[in-house]
Amino acid sequence: MNYPRLDIDCGKIHHNAQFLITQLSLKNISITPVTKAFLGHPIIAQVLIDAGATMLADSRIENLQKMTESGISIPKMLIRTPMLSQAASVIKYSDVSLNSEVEVIQRLSYLAEQQNCRHDIIIMVELGDLREGVMPNRMIDFVREIISLPNITIKGIGANLACRYGVAPDDQNMKILSDLADGIEVTFGISLEIISGGNSASVNWALQRTGLTRVNNLRIGEAIFLGCEPLEQENIKGLHTDAVSLTAEVIESNIKPTLPWGNRGLNAFGENQRLQDRGVVSQAILALGRQDVCVSGLKAPNGIKIMSSTSDHLVLESSQKPLFVGETVTFSLDYSALLSSMSSRYIHKYFKAHKGAKIFQPGVSKSKVNIISYSSC
Repeated sequence: MNYPRLDIDCGKIHHNAQFLITQLSLKNISITPVTKAFLGHPIIAQVLIDAGATMLADSRIENLQKMTESGISIPKMLIRTPMLSQAASVIKYSDVSLNSEVEVIQRLSYLAEQQNCRHDIIIMVELGDLREGVMPNRMIDFVREIISLPNITIKGIGANLACRYGVAPDDQNMKILSDLADGIEVTFGISLEIISGGNSASVNWALQRTGLTRVNNLRIGEAIFLGCEPLEQENIKGLHTDAVSLTAEVIESNIKPTLPWGNRGLNAFGENQRLQDRGVVSQAILALGRQDVCVSGLKAPNGIKIMSSTSDHLVLESSQKPLFVGETVTFSLDYSALLSSMSSRYIHKYFKAHKGAKIFQPGVSKSKVNIISYSSC
C-alpha cells in the first residue's frame, strides 16, 4: 500500500449528489456539481453523471479539457471569469461561462464568431461578498453593452457568496438577484433561463427558504464531497461526511521533551511559536507535510493531536498509547485540505466504487465495476 493516500468513496459521493439533486429539485432548483476539488477527474465526473448531473462545472479550463478528452460529453460550465489569454480554450471546452467583464465577453464573442458557434454566458452580480460580480446598479448598463454581441447568448445571471468574507445567502440578497433578472427581461425583452444563487453555502438557505425567489440553480462542490456547508461547517442532514479521508504513515516514534533547546529564531516558515513546558510526551512523525496538504484542514482521530508541521513532516502527540513506526493514522479533511491534497502529486489517490457504478479511468473503456483502485503519484 502506498502512503500518504486519499481514500475516496465514490458510493458516498454518489449518494450525496443524488440526495441534493433530488431534494433541491423539489424546490425547483437544479444543481451544477463543481469538480475542481478533484481536478476534473473523469472518475468523479462519471459518478456525478450517474447521480443525475446534467452539467458539470469547474474553475479551471484545464480540468474541463481533461473531462472532455476523457469522453465526458455532457455540457460544462467555467465558473471563474475567463482569462483573455485562455478565451479560445473557453470557447472550445466550455458551453457556458460566468462573466463580469465586458472586454472578456467581447473576446469570447469574436472567437465564437470565428469558430461559427455560440457561447452561453451567465453574468455575475456583486451581492456583498466582494469577489467577482457587476455592481447591481450597473447591471442594466452592463447588459446594454453586450446584448448585441454576435454568437453570445445571455443564459442568465448569478452570484457568489461566502467565499471571501463569509456573507451568507438569505431571502434579501436572493430577492435582489431575482429583481435584477426581472429588470433585465423587461428592459431588453429577453428570457433568462438560469438564475444561479451561489455555491454550497446556499444549500441550507435553498432547502429551508421561506420567501419566493427566481433562484433555480446552485453550483455545488463541498456539500457533495464533504457533506457539510461552509458557513458554519455544519453537517447537512442526510449526507455522508466521510466520503474522503487521508492516511499517512509513521516514520518516527519517540518520547521527547516539549521544549526545544538552543538559541531560537523564526522557523522555516517565518513563524515564532510560543511554547509551554509540558514535560515529556509521546511524539510521532508522519511522512506528510505542508507541501502535501493544508495541515490546518486536517482533523486527527481521538487521542491524537497535531502539534506542528514542516514541509515534509507532521508532528503528532498521542495521549493514549504510543504510535509505532509503520503504523498509519487516518484524518478527516475540510475543503482546504481536500483541495490541497488532491493537487499534490505526492499523495496517492484511491477510488472505491459502489456496486453497479459506471466508472472509468483515463484511457480505459467504461465498464460496470464493484471496486476501482486508481493511484496517481
